[in-house]
Amino acid sequence: MTIIKINAITVPTDGDELARRFAARAGAVDDQPGFEGFELLKPTDERKTWLVITRWADDKSFQAWVSSPAFGHGHRGGAERTDESAAPQVGMSSELWSYQIAGGSSI
Repeated sequence: MTIIKINAITVPTDGDELARRFAARAGAVDDQPGFEGFELLKPTDERKTWLVITRWADDKSFQAWVSSPAFGHGHRGGAERTDESAAPQVGMSSELWSYQIAGGSSI
């Protein structure tokens, strides 16, 4: 059964840097076993919380990705990066939510 993982990231600015960083790593998770899809949602109102929504075949697949070197590489802090000179932290806070599909439309 598909599970949904949502990372709610609060950013202090308009989020352009967050969007740029996600674009730079586009496709990085696509080949992970059990990965089914991804969206980055930008707020269209005064909110400062962006949503990173990923879909996985099961929680085991998600946990395997979180434990992988690919996850570690993509989630290192700015001071640890060698490909970006001390890139500042983008998010002020984040929270991980987990859901399973309970209903909806087939469209």
